[in-house]
Amino acid sequence: MNRLNSEVLREIGTLSRSIHSISDNKFKELNLQKGQFIYLTRICEHPGINFIDLTVLLKIDKTSTTKAIQKLEAEGYIERKKDLNDKRVIRLYPTKKGLESYDYIIDQENKNIETCFKDFSEDDKSIVIELIMKMSKNIEAEWKASKMILGGHEND
Repeated sequence: MNRLNSEVLREIGTLSRSIHSISDNKFKELNLQKGQFIYLTRICEHPGINFIDLTVLLKIDKTSTTKAIQKLEAEGYIERKKDLNDKRVIRLYPTKKGLESYDYIIDQENKNIETCFKDFSEDDKSIVIELIMKMSKNIEAEWKASKMILGGHEND
């Protein structure tokens, strides 16, 4: 029977699921459903981002992005606008409500970061961040290949 070479991905997954569970509970008061805060924060941080770039940025499938965008728009957190130069491209922008919620979401995320880094030295924090970013970069090509992304666009 094969054995797992390292528990690292399981631990990262457990950490991620725990944080998402805490966040989803907190953000119910904003009427955000499971995981929608991730989309909202990225749209606030990248106003005018298009659908494909958002999907790639988050490493999420198109169907999930479509559903989340529809719900965020229906709740008044974001709005869609046609690109001025290319009418086929839809740009996503936060509304006033979205921007106000963003500040609350970031405060909560910062609390989670503080909890995760409790008793870490500044050097430890830097090392963890550097190593996780390196892991993300290493896996990105595999993710793109699994989604058949060519030139920044996903093939159907």
